[in-house]
Amino acid sequence: MKLNILCIGDIVGRPGKRVLADNLAGIVKQHEIDCVVANAENAAGGSGLTFQIYDKLLKYGVNIVTLGDHTYKKKEIIPVLEKNENITRPANFSKYAAGKDFGIYKTTKGPVVAVVPLIGRVFMKPADSPYDAVDSILPKLESKADIVLVEMHAEATSEKVSMGYYLDGRVSCVFGTHTHVATADEKILPKGTAYITDLGMTGSHYSVLGRRIESVLKNFKTRMPCPFEVATDDLRISGVIVTIESATKKAEKISRFEFKDTTSDSIGYDADDGKPDFSNDFE
Repeated sequence: MKLNILCIGDIVGRPGKRVLADNLAGIVKQHEIDCVVANAENAAGGSGLTFQIYDKLLKYGVNIVTLGDHTYKKKEIIPVLEKNENITRPANFSKYAAGKDFGIYKTTKGPVVAVVPLIGRVFMKPADSPYDAVDSILPKLESKADIVLVEMHAEATSEKVSMGYYLDGRVSCVFGTHTHVATADEKILPKGTAYITDLGMTGSHYSVLGRRIESVLKNFKTRMPCPFEVATDDLRISGVIVTIESATKKAEKISRFEFKDTTSDSIGYDADDGKPDFSNDFE
């Protein structure tokens, strides 16, 4: 049985949520998508995730929500992480960190999809070995999931590429997130694993990684602290569509996906975002 899985790059702020709200259902229908995986660590005002936004993403059509280095920027997400099976934080966080090591979704066709997020260690905060973490988790998933995807949330492209080869033939897809810029290296690796270094970003593409250009330039030029406000123009959904044969667990096709929204009205502040982010931390 063939499954089409849509993996969506980092959702940034209300613009990212708006473009999904207006268009995801149509995209799922048009491309016969069986499972939607989305990184949402920047969905709340550009940093973190709240329960209200998590709930909205599920209503829009997202099936598995992943998080990265901004997992705990909004503390109210912690009970959600502990309770629900379709939201997951990096598996190589401390074993004492709140949340689950993988997210699970049973498709309407029957096969179960699991996503294991990992976080990189180059130019990032300290974390346990992603290799040890994924090695310990994959045996546990043999009885829980038919299809396994791995997200490598990392700054260095070398870490993402290395993980792709490390897991080739062991999982159905390895995709990168965090840098917000889609890469042009989508491929099927020799042993049947689909791979791309970065999915890109869902939100404003007339921006610097989803933030207002003027705000980022001011900080870079002056080195003075200033709010990195979420940008609102040129809304797009970026990611990949992967076709996987559930019987063999091998990927048959991976295609970059980009949808450009031409209809959304102006975007305003969303109360569910929490307080605006002034951290100068916009990845």
